[in-house]
Amino acid sequence: MHMTKMKLKKGDTVRVISGKDKGKTGTVVRVLPREGRVLVDGVNRVKRHTKARGGQSSRIVEAERPIDLSNVMLVDPKTKKPTRVGRVIADGALVRVAKKSGTTLS
Repeated sequence: MHMTKMKLKKGDTVRVISGKDKGKTGTVVRVLPREGRVLVDGVNRVKRHTKARGGQSSRIVEAERPIDLSNVMLVDPKTKKPTRVGRVIADGALVRVAKKSGTTLS
């Protein structure tokens, strides 16, 4: 597997730019660098039918599935619009920066 350089972190607000959930906004719950995917709250929800087992009845479980990194964009905290992420050295440390407004990201 190829490890992707992740510019998104857990807790970032992102907007889906393509696919069935295009236009939706959510928070990154989990980052999967090996697969190059992110798990976003409320995005890419799927239903799974589970079989009855161990005295539990069968049911339909709804859960989020990871979405490809290329299908999401970080939402700029200042302009509230999707932006690319840059990296700049500030005070001797590498810091993430929103390309649209130049705002430093946590």
